[in-house]
Amino acid sequence: MTQAKAQNRNMVLRKRNKGSTPPRAAEPAAAAAWRLSRLDWDLVRVFLAVARTGQLAEASQRLGLDSSTVSRRLDRLEDELGVGLLERTTAGTFLTSLGESLLVGAEEMERGFAELGAALDAQEAEAEGVVRLTAPPGLLEHFVAPALHHFVAAHPKVRLELDASVAYADLTRREADLALRVRRPERGDLISRRLVTVRSVPLGSVELVQRLGTLRDTADAPWIFWGHDLDQIPEARWLKEHVKVPPILRTSSFASQLAAAETGLGLCLVPEPYGPARGLVPARPGKALRGAFEALPAADLWLVGHVALRRVPRVAVLWEFLVEALSRPWQGQLPKPRPQSPR
Repeated sequence: MTQAKAQNRNMVLRKRNKGSTPPRAAEPAAAAAWRLSRLDWDLVRVFLAVARTGQLAEASQRLGLDSSTVSRRLDRLEDELGVGLLERTTAGTFLTSLGESLLVGAEEMERGFAELGAALDAQEAEAEGVVRLTAPPGLLEHFVAPALHHFVAAHPKVRLELDASVAYADLTRREADLALRVRRPERGDLISRRLVTVRSVPLGSVELVQRLGTLRDTADAPWIFWGHDLDQIPEARWLKEHVKVPPILRTSSFASQLAAAETGLGLCLVPEPYGPARGLVPARPGKALRGAFEALPAADLWLVGHVALRRVPRVAVLWEFLVEALSRPWQGQLPKPRPQSPR
């Protein structure tokens, strides 16, 4: 929407409040309070999604709505507030100055609804309902999903939703209830617990590692590299510094790296616990490579949740299960959990 159209619309915005009349313009504070008292949270939720993504299509996908519905709800919100919040152009959707001013308040409203929901959830007498867990795809596939039948057997009324993604879901906006991450959050109303520290090592098939024997030089082995879009991760930086030969394969797909390594194509630099899970073994460094192998990257695995949800029974039992299961060296699968009572 252009600025001119927004200005024209503002002349009729106050007439479209279902026949109600706001306080007189001479009383701006009362008029603003009147309009805010009529706000529909669902409209504010749409505004936040568009403001954060800058694109109607992406916001629609996040919300599970079609673009025309999102556009209509934005129009309705602007009508109810009596102001233009967004500029819609072919390049994207941008906040107006008024939209920028109201964004902070909308986010406060979002946090308030999240806290209200958490307070209601906390009234559960037992662990029951849906819990959403987000984590990197490889971690879910190899170490979490295989054990979930044990968890569900212990907590049959809890239903799980897994989001396998390298992107970080926003827990303050309830995009997920719990997250497994390799970085500790530094802000937000979040709590975190370090579960384990894991080192990445060069892994290959048994046949390839046996054929290579003790490595005197990294150039003596075929290597699988991360894609250039992941050049910033510690594993990619180690490979760049210590491996001076072109890779036999370059891919940002973690699953593809593991699958290729299983066939004996080359060595991949991935967290050590994936070795037993996929039948891969560590390469053996010679004396000349010991310094490089001592510099192999390591990362902490963090369990993260929103402080308001920590004691909600269904979230608490999954939290406790993951702490018990992943706070010890990984063995390719998670142990069977003990039945737990919510506290």
